[in-house]
Amino acid sequence: MASTTPSSPDQSLFTFSLLFLYLITPLTFISLQFIQAPYGKHFRSGWGPSLPAPFAWFLMESPTLFLTLLLFPLGKNHSHPFALTLISFFLLHYFHRTVIYPTLLFLRRRKTKPTTSFPISIALTAFAFNLLNTYLQSRWVSHYADFDERANIDRRFWVGVVVFLIGMGVNVWSDRKLMELRGGGSYRIPKGGLFEWVSCPNYLGEAVEWFGWAVMTWSWVGLGFFLYTCANLVPRAEGHRKWYVEKFGEEYPKSRKAIFPFVY
Repeated sequence: MASTTPSSPDQSLFTFSLLFLYLITPLTFISLQFIQAPYGKHFRSGWGPSLPAPFAWFLMESPTLFLTLLLFPLGKNHSHPFALTLISFFLLHYFHRTVIYPTLLFLRRRKTKPTTSFPISIALTAFAFNLLNTYLQSRWVSHYADFDERANIDRRFWVGVVVFLIGMGVNVWSDRKLMELRGGGSYRIPKGGLFEWVSCPNYLGEAVEWFGWAVMTWSWVGLGFFLYTCANLVPRAEGHRKWYVEKFGEEYPKSRKAIFPFVY
């Protein structure tokens, strides 16, 4: 994995930001053992003003697009084929998450009932994290990565690509399935595919995606993003599983794990 040593203001900022990512990862995991973020199934009052969920998703995910497009051309690797290939996968996920997913959510919810609310405080927290993470991922790919040693795309990269695409496929399919289940305006027990094994295959897919990204980049920034993703999504997946059990009781399959089949 590539590393950097502080020798300029930007490099110092990059190193500090990377250390900060690794610091907030365990803190996030620990805090989410006690606090369930109040959006979606877990929405509750007392967290300040709210936004319609589709607009909140667009707002908080938007740095992944605009900041990448601002930073990437400034790096010394901006025209390197490998760098362009890598950042395309990052943008592929976040174009779906920032533009396509909120649009589908808005169109489907408009047909059934008013869109659910999303606390502005949570959206702004996610916005800040995406600023941090996008800076790290895009700046590493575009400037700090040393691609000379990987002039020919190696086997490790292709393994990461396959893993990433499988994870994204699972993530997108699961999100669409959940949208369809809300078509009548009320929650139902998800069935079919990976929903037979875990409560949150959408979270499993996203974790797999960023594991693939970590393998593709083979970097501390990629690994840090994967670990933070798990720290954020694993406790939430367990919260979803408990919510389903409380709502549906004996109807909900007891054998389903939260996020990782047969494990957790």
